[in-house]
Amino acid sequence: MKVQLLEATEDPEELICTAARNDYYDGYVGDESFETVMESIDGESIEEKQETLIGHLLDHGHFGPFEHPQATFAVKGISRSCMAQITRHRHVSFDVQSMRYVSFDDVDPAEVEEGAMVVTPPSASDPDWVGRNQRTGAVDDETVAKREELFQRSVRQSVEDYQELLDLGMPPEDARFVLPIGTKVNMVMSMNARMLMHVADMRAAADAQWEIREMTERVLDLASEWCPITFEHYDSEMRNRKNRLAP
Repeated sequence: MKVQLLEATEDPEELICTAARNDYYDGYVGDESFETVMESIDGESIEEKQETLIGHLLDHGHFGPFEHPQATFAVKGISRSCMAQITRHRHVSFDVQSMRYVSFDDVDPAEVEEGAMVVTPPSASDPDWVGRNQRTGAVDDETVAKREELFQRSVRQSVEDYQELLDLGMPPEDARFVLPIGTKVNMVMSMNARMLMHVADMRAAADAQWEIREMTERVLDLASEWCPITFEHYDSEMRNRKNRLAP
């Protein structure tokens, strides 16, 4: 998996603070400097004033101003299963690699067993892995070896059958039906800062599946560089709670 920030609002926290100050400011924020707009906020420096205001907004559930800055992320190599989970968030915009128009006829099925084209879950090879709704706990080495062998054989067979169907003239949009839900795709997604925090509430939580949790953690790492005051406060004061951030 790879996650990178493609594009984002410049000075997102200046925008957040300007929008928030507009609600209680007796002038027109479009005519004033940022320093003037923030003049009445506690803090010695403009950064301290931003920290004061952003912390106040988040602590008091005033999330509207966080809808103004937007970020776009590119995600490489997530499973169709992970994609199905993240695309349930209706206030995020997505473009997903099409398996109707992109065929995987040049992938070596032998390499699929080693992780090419299909995401391999940790539970396929880790005897101590215990996931949500699992019927049993940890298993012995013999059992996990059989589990891994079965998983690798199954995904390889699926890809071999898919490629044979392509050779027999079936269109990719129909041949793809035999591919596993773990098949890797690439995705571009855009969301505002408020929605990003809501996604983190849902998808970086301890009960989220491992893959979408890893993806969300990587998005949060990038967000903490893009919008540092907001996501430092989120991480220290709000994370691992259901914060009612959803619009």
